[in-house]
Amino acid sequence: MVRLTADLIWKSPHFFNAIKERELDLRGNKIAVIENLGATEDQFDTMDLSDNEIVKLENLPYLNRLGTLLINNNRITRINPNIGEFLPKLHTLVLTNNRLTNLVEIDPLASLPKLQFLSLLDNNITKKPNYRLYVIHKLITLRVLDFKKVKTKERLEAKTLFASKEVEEEAKKESAKTFTPGETPNVPEIAEEERSQKVVAPTPEQITAIKAAIVNSQTLEEVARLEKALKSGQLPVEFKSLDDNTRSNSTQETNESTVLNSENEADVGPRDMEEHGKDEPAPMEQE
Repeated sequence: MVRLTADLIWKSPHFFNAIKERELDLRGNKIAVIENLGATEDQFDTMDLSDNEIVKLENLPYLNRLGTLLINNNRITRINPNIGEFLPKLHTLVLTNNRLTNLVEIDPLASLPKLQFLSLLDNNITKKPNYRLYVIHKLITLRVLDFKKVKTKERLEAKTLFASKEVEEEAKKESAKTFTPGETPNVPEIAEEERSQKVVAPTPEQITAIKAAIVNSQTLEEVARLEKALKSGQLPVEFKSLDDNTRSNSTQETNESTVLNSENEADVGPRDMEEHGKDEPAPMEQE
């Protein structure tokens, strides 16, 4: 992780870009937190913070000149609710490939009075129901969303769909409930489920073996661990492998017994038939 210091800002490339705007290049520095941008003295029209590790789009100074902010390929999950107060002339914002998940997370962008071009591609938010119409509804100055022009038809659809505050709030709640492929599931619940599946109660023979292991233990920690397992009725890890082997051997013996019985039946069958054939009287010859 690299700190965004005044020294880094002064040493970073700055130039006139293709559209003759002064641009500051801070991309690819592994920056995690936005800070010290006041050192730019508001001299830049475009700022490139792409390919870093920024989590929150906040802590911005008042930058009256800044019009374009490129902050794609980061880890942004939160945007300052009052971002518009610090970037009054921002018209282009590229947030491609970040970690915005729910519709409510883009609401702060409505405070940007001049925002016209916005990209949220490769964020999970784009997979939510009515995502595009919701963004168009919230950001009334928007002209281009995800590199597609906002059409008059879409504005009318968004206005109709979100005609009431209740519908808007319901869309936010639904967005928070809906699971999107690619989102991280609830890890604690999965871990708890896995732990519950691994609990194996010891057999009487294993309980005897655990007690013997307690007697032969070399350390107090080992004694305490085995006693805890014995009291909780759970099978210690080292005994699980033995249990698996025992079951495996038992299954193997059963299979072998079944095979031997089958072979015996196969051997006896033809002989019995042959002996039975010998006992039967020969058919009488016709004269």
